[in-house]
Amino acid sequence: MQITPLIWIITIAVTIAFCVYEFYAHVRTPHAPTIGESARWSAFYIGLALLFGVGVGVTSGWTFGGEYFAGYLTEKALSIDNLFVFLLVMSAFAVPKIYQQKVLMIGIVIALILRGGFIAIGAALIENLSWIFYIFGALLLVLAYRQAFSNHETDPANNRLMRFVRRHVAVTDEYHGDKLTVKKNGKRFITPMLLTIVAIGFVDLIFAVDSIPAIYGLTSEPYIVFVANAFALMGLRQLFFLIGGLLERLVYLAQGLAVILAFIGVKLVFHALHVNELPFINGGQPLLWVPEIPISFSLLFIGATITVATVASLLKTRGDSSRSGTPTPIDHSTRKEHSK
Repeated sequence: MQITPLIWIITIAVTIAFCVYEFYAHVRTPHAPTIGESARWSAFYIGLALLFGVGVGVTSGWTFGGEYFAGYLTEKALSIDNLFVFLLVMSAFAVPKIYQQKVLMIGIVIALILRGGFIAIGAALIENLSWIFYIFGALLLVLAYRQAFSNHETDPANNRLMRFVRRHVAVTDEYHGDKLTVKKNGKRFITPMLLTIVAIGFVDLIFAVDSIPAIYGLTSEPYIVFVANAFALMGLRQLFFLIGGLLERLVYLAQGLAVILAFIGVKLVFHALHVNELPFINGGQPLLWVPEIPISFSLLFIGATITVATVASLLKTRGDSSRSGTPTPIDHSTRKEHSK
């Protein structure tokens, strides 16, 4: 796939332009978006992402197109899990609804910057160290286990990072609009809004560690990795308000993501064996008999896993609600808590 520096510059410039537009058109004036507004913009961004994938397939071949779609599906699923943790963070800090858009927008920008850095590091490692696929594969298998079986909950507003900040910085107990700092009696205080953004940034860092090795297990093209991540994050703010109630019902999303991460981890290990250069494995020779999992199977597997996890979640919460006669509360024990 031939990506010139000009294409990179245009892509990054367009991404920045979308973020600037989002801020000035939707976020600058505090308000809670309507369902209609959220639905229209969510459909726009998802449609744009799908259209871009078709463009990749037509111009660069459907192998790259398949890699893009598999990467986009994986990153979108991880982003929805990210939304769930954003919800926990904003609930813990009691962020007023009219200011939640600003928190989400800043969180998305931080995520883009962090993932951009991780993408560049990952590309350099893959280019120079073929054995890094072993590390990425093992990391994803560990993350898959934690995603599936961690039932450990913490309060994002009172974790170690927040306690450290409160010990060393003056913090107000109340919000002052959407201000990040405020001056009281001649002394500068930070507000809970800034604490929320710090917590969101920490969550973004954890998710970047999850998502970048995962998508590099589906494609070795840094450009596809970047655009799949950018499109997965675009529209995330609107999606939060559109499916806010549905997030509480996706009780098996964590398990579905664990299956996907484990699958990609195995795929990476297989690829590492197929291109092996480590002297203590098969004398430093590739194990050519080890199968390479084709991208068409990966795309089918990821799509099927997301579908099964979603349908199973909705059936379970509907059944629980029918038996109890009341709405099903969030089942935190089935979710992975990232903000530890």
